[in-house]
Amino acid sequence: MNRPKKIKPWWGILPVAIFLAFWEAAARLNLMPGHLFLPPFSVVMQESYHLIASGVLIENFLSSLARVVIGFCSGAIAGLIIGGLMGWKEVLNKAFSPMISLLYPIPALGWLPLLMLWIGINEALPIAIIFICCFFPICYNTAAGIKSVDRNLIQAARTLGAADFRIMITIVLPLALPAVFTGLRLEAGMAWKVVIAAEMVAIPTGIGALLMRAESLIRVDIILVCLMVLSFMCFFFERFFLYLEDKLTGQWNQHAGY
Repeated sequence: MNRPKKIKPWWGILPVAIFLAFWEAAARLNLMPGHLFLPPFSVVMQESYHLIASGVLIENFLSSLARVVIGFCSGAIAGLIIGGLMGWKEVLNKAFSPMISLLYPIPALGWLPLLMLWIGINEALPIAIIFICCFFPICYNTAAGIKSVDRNLIQAARTLGAADFRIMITIVLPLALPAVFTGLRLEAGMAWKVVIAAEMVAIPTGIGALLMRAESLIRVDIILVCLMVLSFMCFFFERFFLYLEDKLTGQWNQHAGY
């Protein structure tokens, strides 16, 4: 029986390198249509250096990062608590489920006009949008993950005298963890997309605001730098939660004897 070959890590870098080389060549040789302005990748990197050295990129990035961290953490904590209660107690699930089902389908940015009237155009606006964006999916995934745990395992633990808190920590959470982290991973990236959109519409600082200023000046190089920052942060947040999930599930598997 042939064993599958182990894929080397650098294979993932190869398509990116080919894409960047094609981008550089296409821009240098003017292979793009005349109405499209695409600076070479090297020029974009030079502009990113200038933006970092001048402090413009760092200042706007830190503004966006603070909003994402505050909005995501508050929305995730609230979603985990409410979703955990809904998944654990059926009476709470029946009480909250209709409201969650009604509000969940509304896009987070759909709340933007209403929140602009309610709380005004200030730092609380993008944080509130991110909170809404993160709360509902994380709440739904957490409740679904906990409800998917085999109830026979829970009943067996109770028969052996385990308290509800111990059952939650040692049985329910480890088994529900994949669903919980799926919600966290998806919304960590979505939080960056939402904050960029909110900043483009209503906030004068942040990566989204820098994007809009670059568009008004027809600075495609700055626009591409901002998009690269957005892409990198979405990738970084996703990898962070993948790493965290692997560490936690690894510890639980060791305790379980797997």
